Parts: sequence; C-alpha cells; structure tokens
Amino acid sequence: MTFTPPASFATRPTLRGSFGMSASTHWTATATAQSVLERGGNAFDAAVAAAFVLHVVEPHLNGPGGDLVALVRPADAVEPFVLMGQGPAPAGASVEAFHRLGLDLVPGAGGLAAAVPGAVDAWLLLLRDHGTWELADVLDYARGYARDGHPLVAGAAVTIGRVADLFRDHWTTSADLWMPTGSAPAPNTVVRNPAYAAVLGELVGAGSSAESRRERIDAARREWMATVLPRAAEFLRTPHRHSDGRDHAGVLDAADVSEWRAGVEPAVSTSFRGWQVYKAGVWTQGPAMLQVLRMLEPLADARLDPSTGAGAHTLLEAEKLAYADRDAWFGDTEAAAEIDALLADEYIAERAALIDATASADLRPGSPDGRPPELPPLRTDAGVTSAGTGEPTVDRRGQTRGDTCHLDVIDRRGNVVSATPSGGWLQSSPAVPELGFCLGTRLQATWLLPGHPASLVPGRRPRTTLTPTLLTRDREVVAIGSPGGDQQDHWQLPVLLRMLVGGYEPQQAIDAPTLHTTALLDSFWPRTWTPSGAVVEDRIGDEVVADLERRGHVVRRAGDWALGRVSAVGRDASGLLWAAANPRGMQGYAAGR
Repeated sequence: MTFTPPASFATRPTLRGSFGMSASTHWTATATAQSVLERGGNAFDAAVAAAFVLHVVEPHLNGPGGDLVALVRPADAVEPFVLMGQGPAPAGASVEAFHRLGLDLVPGAGGLAAAVPGAVDAWLLLLRDHGTWELADVLDYARGYARDGHPLVAGAAVTIGRVADLFRDHWTTSADLWMPTGSAPAPNTVVRNPAYAAVLGELVGAGSSAESRRERIDAARREWMATVLPRAAEFLRTPHRHSDGRDHAGVLDAADVSEWRAGVEPAVSTSFRGWQVYKAGVWTQGPAMLQVLRMLEPLADARLDPSTGAGAHTLLEAEKLAYADRDAWFGDTEAAAEIDALLADEYIAERAALIDATASADLRPGSPDGRPPELPPLRTDAGVTSAGTGEPTVDRRGQTRGDTCHLDVIDRRGNVVSATPSGGWLQSSPAVPELGFCLGTRLQATWLLPGHPASLVPGRRPRTTLTPTLLTRDREVVAIGSPGGDQQDHWQLPVLLRMLVGGYEPQQAIDAPTLHTTALLDSFWPRTWTPSGAVVEDRIGDEVVADLERRGHVVRRAGDWALGRVSAVGRDASGLLWAAANPRGMQGYAAGR
C-alpha cells in the first residue's frame, strides 16, 4: 500500500446494510432520521426531520434563524442539485450604510450581521418537492424535544458559559431562555423551548384547511416567511450590543424576509481518480476543494498521504493556493470569477506549479480570467472582542469552539442528501422571546469594500463557508461533510484521499489524524489570517510535525482527537449502503441497517 496503513483499531465499525443509513453531528438527529426511514419515509423526509431536531439539540451550532447548503440526489437523477438555503443581504445593508456607523467590518455578533434566514424555507421546499410525509409528522420530533425537553450537550453548556456575561448585561432575553436560573446550565441539564415548539405548531396549523400535502407545506412556508420572521426582524431593530462593543439596530425588515424564497440550482463538479465530485457554486467556498483535487490529481499516490510529511505539506500548500483564490475571487457578485476559469486545465497547472518543497508565507491568488486579483487588507491582530465573535469556529490553537452541523442520509432506493445547516446559533444575536430563537450573522463573511467579489451588496448572498460534498462513480455514491467554518473542506479532504486513494474504510478514514491550514482569511469577524499556519492532531506524529516545521510551516498541536467533525454515508459498488461518523467530541453518530 502506498499510503500509511490505517490504525488497527477503529473507534466504531463502518456500518453496512441494505435498508438505509443516517449520520450526523448529534446522535438524536441521527436517530430521528433513522426513525423516519424505519416508518416508511424516504431520505428527504428523514433529512428534514433530523434538521429540525438539530435546531433544538444543537442550538449553539445552528438554529431556525440560520441557513443551509445541501447536495441532493434523487434516486432517478444522474446528477445532484444544490438546495440553496442562503438568504441575501437586506435592502438596508450596504457598504455605505455600515461605513456611516463607523464600521470597517461587519460585526460578528448582533443583528446588523443578519442575512435573510434561509434554512427553514429550504427544508420545507425539499420536503414539498421530494418528500412523502406530512409536515406535522416531520415536525413532530422537533416539537416534542422543544416542548418536553432534551439533555443539553456539553458543547452547548460551555458556549452558554462563555457568553453568560453578555447575556446577563445586554442580551437579557437570551439569558431568560438559556440561563433561567441566572447561571449557565450544566451539561445534561434538561432544557425546554416552549416558544419554539409553539412556532412549529403555528407552521402546522397554517395549512390545516388546505386540501393537499403540497398546499399544507406551502402554507407553512408563507407563515414562516411572512409572519414569523418579520417578528424576529422587528425585535432586532431595537439597538443591542454587537461584537464591536457598541449598540446598533438591525436593518433586516419584513419586506426583506417576506419577499424571498429558497431555491435549487445546479451543482458544479470536477473529476478525481474516476469519481465525479460535486459542490455548490462560487457563492460558497466549495469550488476551492475542486481546485485542490484538480491540483492533486496528477501527483503520485504517495504525495497525497496526509500521514506523511511530504503528503501533509502538499495538501496544505494546495489548500493555501485554492483559498487564496477563494479570498480574491469567490462571491455572489459580478466581480466573482467563473467556475470554468477557476477549473481550467491551464490555470490549474499554473497554480499547481507553485507548490514546491517549502511552505509559502504569502497569500498568492491567481488571475483565472486575466484580471488582477483583489484582496482586502490582511489582518494578523484579532484586536478586542467585547461581545462574542459570532461564528464559533476553530481558533488559532486548533481548539474547536463549535460551529455548524452536518447530516447525511441515504435510503434503500438510492435517494441521498448531504446537508450542512448553520447560523442562528444562540450566541449570534439576542433571542426573540416569543419565538425562542435568534437570527444569524452570515453577513460578517462579506467585506465592506466596494467592488470586491465578496462585498456586502443588498440583495446578494454573502459568500458562505457551508460546503457539503457528494461524489459518484457508476452506481457508487458518497455523501460527506463536516462543520468547521473555513476548515470544513480541509477536514473532508484527508478523509476522501484516504478512502479514494489509500483504500481506507470510511470509519478508518474519519478516525485517522487530520490537519488544516490557517493561512487564509477568516470568513468571520475579526477576519484575520496566520501566514504559514498549520494545525495538526498530535497523533499525526512527531516525525511529520518536524518535517512540516523544517519546510517552514508554523505548526500548532491541537491534541490527539481535536480536529474534524466529518460524517458520511454512501453506497458501494455492490449496492450495499454504508455509514460512518466522527467520534471526536463524543456527539456524532451513524445508524443504519
């Protein structure tokens, strides 16, 4: 074997069966999805039910006021489509308006950073067009957990503890919801959210007089966008504390939310070692992984092994080049580069030629369509954080403070979903007391620089970090993804290379030690970067760390089991289904038979 052999012990087996498989970042969501499959629902019913449960049981990582990106492939389709649940910037959110507030960055916490919430409408769209269950049955799981309670996971308890002073001093409605005793709850405390349970009941009730399943779901969508979300927007228009240490009023209003709807769009793709790899477009960071795979494609297998110094170095350098392109060229504006230019043979070869034996300390975007690249100012000093950072992503020491969720489902018919819901976590903005949730902060991923591809533009989507993945080869399929902010694809990549090139079982690949680069521009406030920065799990070994340091990487050790939150499901060449999930944090699980 060219690759370093997998460990003789895996934390769990790779699950296999013929009925259906589910995997996610929380065992309750996995169990919910599998329950739906067992009761006759398809993969889309299961994914939607699990997603609403994630809103309840992982409130520090996502919420109904957030967003999502998913890759969806019905059994009778050749290619997947993108389920687009990322809402745009409000009409009142412009570079000029934020500059008038004295801001040079969109704050990472507080209502100013709220885009139109897209997750709920996107899930309902998927259920309407591809599911089979009634809305009431799909939502029953989440309604029950919100009404009757669920044990709070340790990560949520820690997150509430970190922002407890902010809640007490400024966001008192959040304190009322998450700290009813006056202090942060301990792990496994049973928490309830009756207000959100009531909201879910409103969605079901909105369609009670409709004659068809489709009409009932459409009624719920109208209720959510035209009645529920305007109440949230109105609440945030009262000035409140933001991460810049000042009080601002949100700009999202009823017109912004009531006029928008989630949608679907084609995926973008490239080939790698006989597989077709699908991602969402350049309004996400997903195409950066496609660029990395294209750069790695012609290299010898040994150069792709993340468990060696040479392999780890190659992956890090390829990621740095692709993410420099992301930071210069990705976005939802006319200034963004076209996917064909970013993946053109000549351009990929030009980028790959920049990888040499030493680590680059420079941010090196290319010119995919002949235009000179444009980068925002490079910040290495995080400055002062006074009210949380919004996205609780991976810090510079590699510590994961939480971030996002992921779920994958495949059923016996071959319907498959890879979805990454995020945003609207409890530390995003003050909780709306009558609704039991808050709005997200995705606008912090935009720049207050006119003309940049990722500039803040009213009516345009902020460039998102959410990047699920779907791969196909003949009858084989893999649905995979991870939380992790900017690092989502960095953690998926070693798993995929170990599976597709190294011959690892999926669970072996997920268990194996991983790494990521920090030599990119953070998508989240305060938007810093670390030249030559690399973070590794200690299990990668002293020899590999020493090799990386000799090559010029500034390496931080994160601990033995600290990086990566990958889950995956799939179907192999024989037709058997499989599933695997991340053991780190003792929260993600797979299930199936």
